[in-house]
Amino acid sequence: MEYNTQKTQLHLPEYGRIIQELVERCKELPEKEERSEMAMAIIDFMGQRNPQLRDEENYKHKLWDHLFILADYDLDVDSPYPFPTREELAEKPKRMEYPKLQGDFKFYGKSILQLIEKAIELEQGDEKEALIEVIANNMKKSYNVYNKEHVTDDVIFRHLKELSENRLDLTGIETLEKSKIYYNSNNNSRNNNNSRNQSNNNRNQPNNKRRHNNNNNHKNRK
Repeated sequence: MEYNTQKTQLHLPEYGRIIQELVERCKELPEKEERSEMAMAIIDFMGQRNPQLRDEENYKHKLWDHLFILADYDLDVDSPYPFPTREELAEKPKRMEYPKLQGDFKFYGKSILQLIEKAIELEQGDEKEALIEVIANNMKKSYNVYNKEHVTDDVIFRHLKELSENRLDLTGIETLEKSKIYYNSNNNSRNNNNSRNQSNNNRNQPNNKRRHNNNNNHKNRK
């Protein structure tokens, strides 16, 4: 009995033993023309076994790369794409650069920093002032959501000034008007609570009437 451990190692297990053996058979063919013809047939078979690859960009190129990997980087055929080297595929991807948020203000998010940069670029005028107020309002909303506590406007103004490196300053304003998002969300919450309370009162009303009628009947019997 032949065990899988005695066979050639599967370089890409997702393709299975059958395709691996077909690739090994292709390598053994003496003529390059025969190898190239069989390689094309194997590529088609690989595409049928993995139809999800067809939704990806340049999936044919990927299949040829996989074929070369299955052949352990040793396959002499005519390919429409250059074969990658072992070193190229072993090379680690470059480290991604994550957005840097300043100090303890990570809960404001990257979008706030982008809006701040946009506001800094604008010329002085109504549009810039409106954008700065929108930024401050959203900062207040984010702060309250993240910290689960109420924050005063002067704290938001101080954070905005620090995040903008003193280029946006609202510290001279006494209060911050609630944005439509922030204001409406609180109003909706209060309206929902009022609706629930009204519904509870309506459900309790028949019980209150029954208790009132029982009390009257008891008095009449006396």
